[in-house]
Amino acid sequence: MLSKEIIGIIGGTGPEGQGLALRFGLAGFPIIIGSRNPKKGTGTVENLSSISSDLSICCEDNISTAAQSDIVIISVPFEAHISTLEAIKSQLQGKIVINVVVPLAFKNGTAYPVSLPEGSAAVQSQNLLPESKVISAFHNVAAPHLLKHSHPVDCDVIICGDDEQAKRKVCTLAEHIQGVKSIDGGPLSNAQFSEQLTALLINLNKIYKSHTMIRLTGLPS
Repeated sequence: MLSKEIIGIIGGTGPEGQGLALRFGLAGFPIIIGSRNPKKGTGTVENLSSISSDLSICCEDNISTAAQSDIVIISVPFEAHISTLEAIKSQLQGKIVINVVVPLAFKNGTAYPVSLPEGSAAVQSQNLLPESKVISAFHNVAAPHLLKHSHPVDCDVIICGDDEQAKRKVCTLAEHIQGVKSIDGGPLSNAQFSEQLTALLINLNKIYKSHTMIRLTGLPS
C-alpha cells in the first residue's frame, strides 16, 4: 500500500521540504526529515508536530534517511545537489527519488534559470543515480500554501519521468495533497521546462506580492 510507505525528505528543513513533509504527514505517511544539522532537523520536527500532533515524523542524518525510506524526496539548494546525491547514492539504489531541485540564479532581484549541460537538475540526478527511478515533481508548488495546512492547495503538479510505473505512483502520491491535481508531464527530459517555469513564478510573486502556482486547462479530466 502506498500509504504505508515511508517518505524521506532530504533537505526537509527548508520551506518546501517542510511543506511537503506536513502535507504527506497529514495524509498518513510516516515522514523522516533528513538533515546534515541534527539540531535544525529536530527543530523542524518539533515545529511540524506543533501544527499537528497526528504526524508520524522524526529526523535523521541524510544517509540514514535515504536508507530507511521507501520514497526519497530531494529538496536541497542546487549548490548542494551533486554532493548530496553522491553521499547517499548507494542508499537510493532501486528506490523512487523525487527531485524538487530548481537551478536558479538571481540578478538585481530577478530570478533566472541556470542552464545545465544535462538540461535539468532532474536529468542530472538520474545520471548520478543510474540505479534509481528519478521523477521530477513539485517545482511549482508554493511552500507557504503547503504550510497553510487547513486550506487545499490550488495547484497542478507536473510530473516527469522515464519509468512509467514510478511516475504513476508519484502522480497518486501528489494527489494525497488536498487540492492538487497531478499532470503527466512526459519523459524526464521535459523536467527542464517545469524547472524553468519556477523562475517566472518567482518573478510574478515579486510583481504581485503573492505566492503564485499553476493550473493547466484543456486537459481531459
